[in-house]
Amino acid sequence: MERSGNGRRRTRADQLQAGKLPMGLLDRLLKKYALPAPGVIVGPSIGIDSAVIKIGSTLLAAKSDPVTFVSENIGAYAVHVNANDIAVMGGAPKWFLAAILLPAGKATPKTAERIFAQVSAACEEVGAALCGGHTEVTPGINRPLVAGHMLGTLLVKKPITSAGARPGDVLILTKGIAIEATSVIAREFKSELKGSFSGVFLRRCANYFRKPGISVVKDALAALENGPVNAMHDPDRGRPFNSPLRALGGLRLLRHRR
Repeated sequence: MERSGNGRRRTRADQLQAGKLPMGLLDRLLKKYALPAPGVIVGPSIGIDSAVIKIGSTLLAAKSDPVTFVSENIGAYAVHVNANDIAVMGGAPKWFLAAILLPAGKATPKTAERIFAQVSAACEEVGAALCGGHTEVTPGINRPLVAGHMLGTLLVKKPITSAGARPGDVLILTKGIAIEATSVIAREFKSELKGSFSGVFLRRCANYFRKPGISVVKDALAALENGPVNAMHDPDRGRPFNSPLRALGGLRLLRHRR
């Protein structure tokens, strides 16, 4: 960070902005450092929801994703975003681990128990078990952070990835676009949004977490039961074509309304 002549802060041209890494940078880093390894059937790649590892005759799906921007229901968010990425690969989420970092000077025993209760309830909802992780009170942060790690077994013989989409496929979108992001914004910035939107509208948006809900585990399982399925993807940031799907033409879109 530098200061301009008028004393205001300005961002250096090479300074990374908050959010995901730029695609070009991430792609270069993955190609350089994430080298092929025995047993890794699906490795890291942009738009691929989880890794798949072969252990004996079992295909194990593995996913890690942190929740850093939510204060309310952070434990449930951590479970669902990771479970979703297992499900859209054709797997059943089964084992969840959580690294829970609590802010020093702010967290209380009730804070810790609330997050554990959220994780437990969400795991029960998706059919997974909380089987491990790490918890600590951490200096240098101002709110709880939860890094989730979900493992699951594939229900199909071959992993389903977003790279499997083909021209002419029918693209089925369940629930809607930007459900998770809209819910987070309405919850975390409600005071800033009060003057622009009605309270009824903001409460409805905040409740998107529950209705229609951010979990797509049941949606993915329903797709598998009624296949064949060439590709699935969980666009958790609300951008369904921010993946290999975006490179395809000739896709027909069907939106399933509930």
